[in-house]
Amino acid sequence: MARKTKKLVDNVVELFRKANSSERQKWQTDSQKNYEFFLGDQLTAQEKENLESAGMPDFIINRITPVIEMMKFFATANNPRWQAVGVEGSDSDVAALHSDIADYCWNNSNGTSLYSSVIQDALVKGVGYMQVDVDPDQDRGMGEVVFNTVDPFDVYVDPTSRDFLFRDANYIIVKKDMPKEQLIKLFPDSKRKIKNANPNNLSNNDYSQRDIVDSDLILNADVRSSSYTKDGKDDEILDYYEAYFKEKVAYMNLFVNKPPSVEEMKQIESQAEQTIEDMRKEMVVQLEEQKLQLSQSVQQGEMIEERAMLEIEKSQRAMEAELEQRRIVLTSQMQEAQTRVENVVVTEVEYNLLMEDENLSANIVDAIKFYENRVNLVTIIGDKLLFDGILQVSEYPIIPFVYQHTGTPFPLGAVSPLVGKQRELNKAHQIMIHNANLASNLRWMYEEGSVPEEEWEKYSSSPGALLKYRQGFAPPQPVQPLPLNSAFYGITQNAKSDMEYTSGIYSSMQGDVGASPETYRGLLAMDEYGTRRIKAWMQGVIEPSLEHLGKIFKDFAQDTYQAHKVFRLVQPNNINEEKSVEINVPIFNDYGESVEKWNDYASSKFDVRIIGGSTLPLNRWALLEEYFKWYQSGLIDDIAMIAETDIRNKESIIKRKSVYMQLRNQLEELNNVLTDREGTIETLERQLVQSGINSKVKDADMRIQKDLLETETAQSMFREKLKNDTSLKIKELGLAVSDAKKKQTATK
Repeated sequence: MARKTKKLVDNVVELFRKANSSERQKWQTDSQKNYEFFLGDQLTAQEKENLESAGMPDFIINRITPVIEMMKFFATANNPRWQAVGVEGSDSDVAALHSDIADYCWNNSNGTSLYSSVIQDALVKGVGYMQVDVDPDQDRGMGEVVFNTVDPFDVYVDPTSRDFLFRDANYIIVKKDMPKEQLIKLFPDSKRKIKNANPNNLSNNDYSQRDIVDSDLILNADVRSSSYTKDGKDDEILDYYEAYFKEKVAYMNLFVNKPPSVEEMKQIESQAEQTIEDMRKEMVVQLEEQKLQLSQSVQQGEMIEERAMLEIEKSQRAMEAELEQRRIVLTSQMQEAQTRVENVVVTEVEYNLLMEDENLSANIVDAIKFYENRVNLVTIIGDKLLFDGILQVSEYPIIPFVYQHTGTPFPLGAVSPLVGKQRELNKAHQIMIHNANLASNLRWMYEEGSVPEEEWEKYSSSPGALLKYRQGFAPPQPVQPLPLNSAFYGITQNAKSDMEYTSGIYSSMQGDVGASPETYRGLLAMDEYGTRRIKAWMQGVIEPSLEHLGKIFKDFAQDTYQAHKVFRLVQPNNINEEKSVEINVPIFNDYGESVEKWNDYASSKFDVRIIGGSTLPLNRWALLEEYFKWYQSGLIDDIAMIAETDIRNKESIIKRKSVYMQLRNQLEELNNVLTDREGTIETLERQLVQSGINSKVKDADMRIQKDLLETETAQSMFREKLKNDTSLKIKELGLAVSDAKKKQTATK
């Protein structure tokens, strides 16, 4: 084991030696010089000495720093925003939360400052690095995904890499020289190993090796060249390595039989029995209802008794068949529950351990082997191996942000093409100031012994002074400096213009009123055209790097945040509204067992993209003008308008406006309720009137019907009386006729 460890340590050290090639050393030397120019240290010790001996000034006019700062502003005006796109419906729901989780981790890591530092390194040194890592101590030991930066001079990339994101590199090594005490604070669990570690005595060949008199700056390498413990003793400096390699890691896609527990089976069986019993009772009721209907049909003569009996028998057989079919289905479901198969992915090493357990291996139905790219991290302190493990990411967690890719791991920065013009500008100004100084302070030529030198040195430059010289000698003559060639003024102006043209940052973009267009629209056009080069760099290089960063963060986040967690973050709308995001919420069954997760973040599948242009600045005046138009058209309210302004105490104004709006909305709601109630009252009144009218109509109808009924009765009685009277009259008439005939017969 010790031999294997030593071999691994030696391998990392050897790879570092190869990466620290002469090409890299030259790149680092040039990048360090660019860094010094950016900080204003633009003259070597020899140049300063030559200027001093010639009586010339050694000041500079630093035009590089404002250019770089303005470029950095355009690239970092806003925080980057990532968008996640889910594969399925549930994945899409979780993906919508990912942007908020990324914002939380970004703010927790002070990502704005880190990103600004990375972009500055890219502009000045040619490349900046951002690192994604996990701090296991945060959130009370649950861990948090964090963003960090890495000094470009500490990163050593495989020299054969040609990709501007270094994805094709066989390895990436981060090497730092760190005191033991600091390393123990970083790795307290490895205190004994760190104390016993011995340095490899390998120099980074960095700018700490430069001639210290060649620069007035005190930089990081100078500070870390020595260290002291808390008791004031010298602390030993150890070389610290983080070596990243890409490997093909074998995984096993397992299909595991997961039978239900005894309690779950009892519940399943109980539910099945209850379902069958409920169906049987329902069928009995249906059969009795059918018998009743058939009996009535037989009694009414609609059906003979034999047909009714036959229908009842058919219904009984159908119900029994349906009940049996349902019983079969439930039995099949119980069998499926007993043979439930889940899909699990483990490493080949974990699979081999599972197979050693007979109980676990017996439940494995099938296993499929496959390979995925993973990053292997090896951490070394001195000659001791601290860590050797596989990270759950497929790409290096060290993400480069380059300015100008050269097809090698040694990109160029924005300062490189400006250094020559800066030197030219410094030299021209130094000559111009020196000439002006000579013109303002006259020099004299005189014969030796013709003047009292002390008196002339004291009073020769005093206004109105009377200076004497000895008789017999020629009077002293002033030595006029040669007039400065007008070309020098053109040189300074041309150098300034050339630096603006090279960088794409013009004076108007830096607030130079004299160079600004006369109209507001002209200023907006100049701002738009002037930033096209920066936008092209952002779209072609920085945004792909940010998208790469977002994907690596996603892998780290899904591997870290597997437990229930609530993220609380402030909304980026300048109103300080707090938002909560909850993931991996457990869902329990009737027995208190976690069977599922709501917002299952770790298992969701989604892709991450950078929102194009999310980091670029917005023209505040133009944006406010647009917001005002939207406000006037009614698309937004006054609160949204105020939130986008820079008004002092706008948060308190928004709160007051919000309270006012709430009260006004409540008043409107009350008015609406009152209006509705008034309408209801009117409706009820109308209904009441209509009800009265209808009542009167019904009463009148009833009276009419009564009158009609009474009339019909009277008429009937009258007709009956009339009929009786008529019959009586007819009978009386008949009797009278009969009497008359009898009398007539008797008379004859």
